[in-house]
Amino acid sequence: MSRRILVVDDELGIRDALSQLLEYEGYEVRTEASGAAALAAYEQFRPQLTFLDVKMAGMDGLETLRKLRAFDAAAIVVMISGHATIQNAVEATQGGAYDIMEKPLDTDRILVTLRNAIGHLALREENARLREVVEQTYEIVGRSHAVRALIETIDRVAATDARVLITGENGTGKELVARALHRQSGRARGPFVEVNCAAIPSELIESELFGHMKGSFTGAVQDRAGKFEQADGGTLFLDEVGDMSLAAQAKVLRVLQDGEVTRIGGAKPRKVDVRVLAATNKRLEEEIAAGRFREDLYYRLNVVPVVVPPLRERRDDIPVLIQHFLDQFAPSGATARGMEQAAADRLATLDWPGNVRELRNTIERLLILSRGSQVTVADVERLVGARATEGSSLGALDACRTFEEFKLAAERAFLLVKLREHDWNVAETARVLDMPRSNLYKKIERHGLAREQG
Repeated sequence: MSRRILVVDDELGIRDALSQLLEYEGYEVRTEASGAAALAAYEQFRPQLTFLDVKMAGMDGLETLRKLRAFDAAAIVVMISGHATIQNAVEATQGGAYDIMEKPLDTDRILVTLRNAIGHLALREENARLREVVEQTYEIVGRSHAVRALIETIDRVAATDARVLITGENGTGKELVARALHRQSGRARGPFVEVNCAAIPSELIESELFGHMKGSFTGAVQDRAGKFEQADGGTLFLDEVGDMSLAAQAKVLRVLQDGEVTRIGGAKPRKVDVRVLAATNKRLEEEIAAGRFREDLYYRLNVVPVVVPPLRERRDDIPVLIQHFLDQFAPSGATARGMEQAAADRLATLDWPGNVRELRNTIERLLILSRGSQVTVADVERLVGARATEGSSLGALDACRTFEEFKLAAERAFLLVKLREHDWNVAETARVLDMPRSNLYKKIERHGLAREQG
C-alpha cells in the first residue's frame, strides 16, 4: 500500500521539488499552495504525513497546524521554514508537529525524517491493531441477565477511580472484568499491570510490588521499579489478592493510604498515581476471621464489590460462548473449522465446574483433535463426554452395586469437583475441606484423579 503525502508551500519550486523526490521514492503526493486549501485537501486526501511551510500568505503554517491537529489529533506534520527560529520550533512542537526542517531542504535529511515518521506511523498502526486483538481476546461475552447486569456495573464504575474488589470462582473471568474497567476508564492510555499474588513466593512479593534498590538483598544486582511504579498513571490489578502475605498486605495498605511507595532498601518515597483493582476466589470475610487477611485492607479494596457469576448461573450464555471461541480458534491452524449444531447442543448440556476457562480450553482441544473439518457429536463424546461423566455425581453413582462402591464413587466425584473449583490447588482444597494435605494426596492417588489436559 502506497503512503499518501501532502505538501503545502506557497513556493512552486519547493512543491515541485518535494513532489518529484517523493514520487520517485514511491509515495502518492498531493500539493497545495495555502493553508485553507491544505485543510480542504487533508479531509479528502487523508495523507499519512504532511509537509507544511511555516510562513505563508493568509493562514500561516502554525495556524494551519493547529487546525489540522484539531481535525485529526493523530496527524503527522513536518514543518518547513526558510528562517526557522527557536520560537518557531517551540511553537511547532507545542502545536503537535513531528519535526521542523530548514530551507534549503536537504534530500538526505528529508528521506531520513520521512523514514522515521513512516516508521512511527507503522508502529502506531501496529499498536492499534494489537490493542484491537487484545480487546477481542478479553471481551466479556454473553447475553444472559447475569452478564448484562455485570456489564452495566462495569459501565457505571469504570469512569470513576474507585477501587474494585472482584470476586468469583476460578475460570469465571475476573481478569476480563478488570481489563474492561481499565479499558473504559480515563486511565485507558496508561499501563495495565497485573500481579498474580498466588504465583509469586511470599519472600519475593514485596520486591515485586514495591521494587528494590541495588544491594538491598542477595540477587538485587540493580535498582528495579516495582509494579506500583510501573502502573503509575494507569491500573494495578492484584489477582488472587487473598494469597498475599500479611507483611505485603501491610505495605499495600500504606501505599493506598499515602499514595507513596518506598523500594526495599530505599529511603526516599516515590509518589504514585495508581488505581488498584483486586480479585480473589476466596471469601475474604472468612480469611479475616482466620487471621490471614487484614480487615482494614479489605475495606480499602472493597469500595465497589463486583461478583462474577459462575457459568452454571448463566447457562444461556454457553451457546454464545461456544461460537465466540470457535471464531477465536478456528483461524489458528486447527484441523476443524467449525462445529455441527448437534455437537454444540451436546456441549451445552454438560456441567462446567471450571467455568468459562474450562469451556474455552475444551473448544480449543476439540478443534485441534477432531478428525474432520467439523466437530461432531462423536468428537464431543470421545474427547469430552467421558471426562464430563466423571465429574457428574449421577453418571458414576447410578452404576454402583453396593453401598461401599457408592461411598467410594461419591467421594471420588466430590473430591474431583472441589479440586476443579480450586484450580487443582491441593493445599487450598485441603484447607477448604478441613482435611490434612497428606490425606488429600492419598485420596487423589487412591481414586486415580488427575487434572484434565488443556
